[in-house]
Amino acid sequence: MPADYSVVLVFLIAGIAIVLFVFLLARLIAPHNPYKVKNETYECGEPTIGTSWIQFNNHFYIFGLIFVIFDVEAIFLFPWAVAYKSLGLFALVEMVIFIAILLVGLVYAWKKGALKWV
Repeated sequence: MPADYSVVLVFLIAGIAIVLFVFLLARLIAPHNPYKVKNETYECGEPTIGTSWIQFNNHFYIFGLIFVIFDVEAIFLFPWAVAYKSLGLFALVEMVIFIAILLVGLVYAWKKGALKWV
């Protein structure tokens, strides 16, 4: 049993070593000459007017988070829909529970006003 995991450990160590090697190589090879123009904020070729630091409304974060949650739900639904006939009743009940939990979250977000656009 431990011999089976040794291959995973070797690949994990090799992956970490490759990433560290690439970072070290980039650090050694890259030129290091910072100056004022390099440190300025660049926005589509236009010079910035005013400050570059602005505050975003938290509402956009919540809206994006809800989108990601339901996007992941769609990712889980596609394989289930493809294999529905071979899975049987148990998988149907599991998916109904999964969708019900997500719908409870959607109703909660709706009641809290998270789905209202600014």
